Amino acid sequence: MKALQFSVSIPKFIALKTLGLLNKRFYYDSPIATIKLKEIPEPSLPADDWVKIKTYMCGLCGSDVNLVFLKDSPSASPFTSFPCVLGHELCGEVVEIGKEVNGIGIGDFVTVAPHLNCPTRGISPECKACQAGRPANCENFAKGNLAPGMFTGICKDINGGFAPYLVAHKTQVFKLPEGVSPSSGAMIEPLSVAIQAVLDNMPNDNDNVLVIGGGVIGNLVVQTIRALGIGSRITVVEPSRFHAEFAKDKGADDIVVGGDIYAETVRIAGAIPYTPMMGEKILIGGFTKIFDTVGSSRTVNKALRVLGFQGVLSIVGISDMLKFDPTPLWLKLQTVKGVYGAGYNNFRGRREHAFDTAISLVEHGKIRLDEMATHKFKLEEYKEMIEVNMDKPGNRAIKTMASFLEG
Repeated sequence: MKALQFSVSIPKFIALKTLGLLNKRFYYDSPIATIKLKEIPEPSLPADDWVKIKTYMCGLCGSDVNLVFLKDSPSASPFTSFPCVLGHELCGEVVEIGKEVNGIGIGDFVTVAPHLNCPTRGISPECKACQAGRPANCENFAKGNLAPGMFTGICKDINGGFAPYLVAHKTQVFKLPEGVSPSSGAMIEPLSVAIQAVLDNMPNDNDNVLVIGGGVIGNLVVQTIRALGIGSRITVVEPSRFHAEFAKDKGADDIVVGGDIYAETVRIAGAIPYTPMMGEKILIGGFTKIFDTVGSSRTVNKALRVLGFQGVLSIVGISDMLKFDPTPLWLKLQTVKGVYGAGYNNFRGRREHAFDTAISLVEHGKIRLDEMATHKFKLEEYKEMIEVNMDKPGNRAIKTMASFLEG
């Protein structure tokens, strides 16, 4: 079967970092491209507690794009293995089940929580993170009976969703109810990440919330806060007018497009600005909760400066190594939280996985994902899909997907 395979080596990394300065197409359309359409074997079940899935749709995540363009931090390299077939935002139909699988049947419409944690790796007893209900933060991503890989799509033993078929452990599989479309099914994973970010840094009605970045995750953070019935004031900072307006339509109260975030923080949150002898302004007061879906040195520095006393900054986005001024952190007793993946939460009076929460919110119309799936491509059109992602504002794109469905 044809699959979209990623691979990199140190010589290729060095060559692409040089040639990529001349033309970014070298990364995805050249003899040394990081990603190519390859013929690979159709997968078989690794064990009796796995299922095989026929892929319907798979979304292209920002982390996939970063991988293609070699923007990820090398710190994650011990927890990945190549060559690997990308794709962790997916849905499809179960076509085979192992004899130790219960509650999942052939023909079920499902999505997959991609983390390759202790149960998927055959490790017992489980690590502290898995026991705590945070399988996406497993301590054994480089151990067990699978090659290193934090999640489906960056493990050479388990291909991702940019292929006609994949396999998943029974603990990864979540059934999708009737009425949920394939487009929505493929977006349950990014929605679960947004839900986890919000539940880990839960605002209340009196909070002043800032969301940095109005892309897929930023928009879903806004939608999640509103879907949970929280009336906090939400501001979204986003350079693209198209994406900012979309966020406003989904529940943001204020949008900042190319404006002065310091002046806007004074206006919205009543902060008091101070100008140091050198460098950027620092504000006393400010937003109480911030979700940074970009995660760059620039955005984190600004976030800390506009975050108020004992405010909490959630870094949701994936970026390279950060450099920031810690002065606001200690001056205003702030908390910085990492956000990665999704897990179990005590929510609505019971313990449930963020995937279950996401599916329920979509099923009951609290969050609408279909209109975010703006562009669909055949797998063979992956170069065009990447190019659309390179200029999302110009292409009015939010989520791009590869579709394996007819028509």
